[in-house]
Amino acid sequence: MSFEDRTLTAQTTGKEAHFALDEVFFSRTDDRGVIRAGNAVFSRVAKYPLEELLGAPHKIIRHPDMPRAVFQLLWDTIKGGGTVGAYVKNRASDGSFYWVFAIVTPCDGGYLSARIKPTSPLLRTVEKEYSRLRQAEQAEGLSPEDSAARLLDRLRELGFATYSDFAGHALAEELLARDAGLQRPAEARLAERRAMFSTAEQLVQETEALVQEFESMRTIPHNLRVIASRIEPAGGPVTVLSQNYSSMSREMSSWFEAHVWGKNSNFRAIRGTVTAAIFVEGLARILTECGHQLNQEDGSASTDIAREQAILSELTQTQFTKARASLQDVRFEAGRIQKACLTLHRHFMALTTTRVLCKIECARLGHVGESLNSIIDELGQFQDRISARLEKISELSAALACEDK
Repeated sequence: MSFEDRTLTAQTTGKEAHFALDEVFFSRTDDRGVIRAGNAVFSRVAKYPLEELLGAPHKIIRHPDMPRAVFQLLWDTIKGGGTVGAYVKNRASDGSFYWVFAIVTPCDGGYLSARIKPTSPLLRTVEKEYSRLRQAEQAEGLSPEDSAARLLDRLRELGFATYSDFAGHALAEELLARDAGLQRPAEARLAERRAMFSTAEQLVQETEALVQEFESMRTIPHNLRVIASRIEPAGGPVTVLSQNYSSMSREMSSWFEAHVWGKNSNFRAIRGTVTAAIFVEGLARILTECGHQLNQEDGSASTDIAREQAILSELTQTQFTKARASLQDVRFEAGRIQKACLTLHRHFMALTTTRVLCKIECARLGHVGESLNSIIDELGQFQDRISARLEKISELSAALACEDK
């Protein structure tokens, strides 16, 4: 029986193939997913001699419980030159299973996968979600693409805007759980990055709320025009104020769209940029451990340790460089938002002047202008909310701009 035949006919046993929490293993493939290198831990846990693994397709360790969606997302990402992380349930040659958190990244004409043992509570959630999705794939005959779309929809329900956001969060959770399990202090840099993500998330939420405030502001000029028409001919000045307010509010909204929130702005990706920094720094840390472990393993004729060490070292440096670039992008974007807030505050002064003029006009008109009072109150409430939003956005941007300097 051939190697692949033996793998495909292996029965799952429900037994777990154990490996230690401090062990890290990796495998390197060509661009078709054929295994070109691996370390001793990979061979031992998969329960194949390394000589048999080399030249075999990586899918020979795929477990039938794994949803096709995960591999669809994985291949879509790495074929595009990106790095991806995923919880994966693998099957050893004797049918036993083992869970890993795998990070796959392009390298040296193919891909490298580095794996650690997942121990965070998130794994239990993933097991349930994978089981539900795999059942749907089988019952409904979902294509890998349709299954991947369903997985992304489910992640959005769970609060993750993208798969990358989920992978970055998961990697951080697993590294923290791993440090705790090994009785090591939590890495300070990881805690800082998670705090950055929380700040970036708040910044996006506050900015989204500000956009909604601008949208609701559009009703005020209309209401002013309605009141002006009711009190004609005395309402002429109110009509002018309505036109001025409408013009200024449109100018503010358009300026914000062009300089902060527009489709061409990097602001929309700020959370993803912080996630990328968390992810690549976590990957660099795991790659470093892979290198250390490979150095401690007994040499094998099947593995050119010096070459694999060089590949791991180069990848590690690449990931740290990417992390620094991502953080620089975050700080630049945060500084730009700070400047935008200052500009909007200046625009805002003109709206304040308009509100004062409305109050003056209301007093001049006497009882005829009493209907303006509700609009004046609405203007005041709106301006208070905008002012508070701008102050909060400026505060959050300042926190991001000075992070890790």
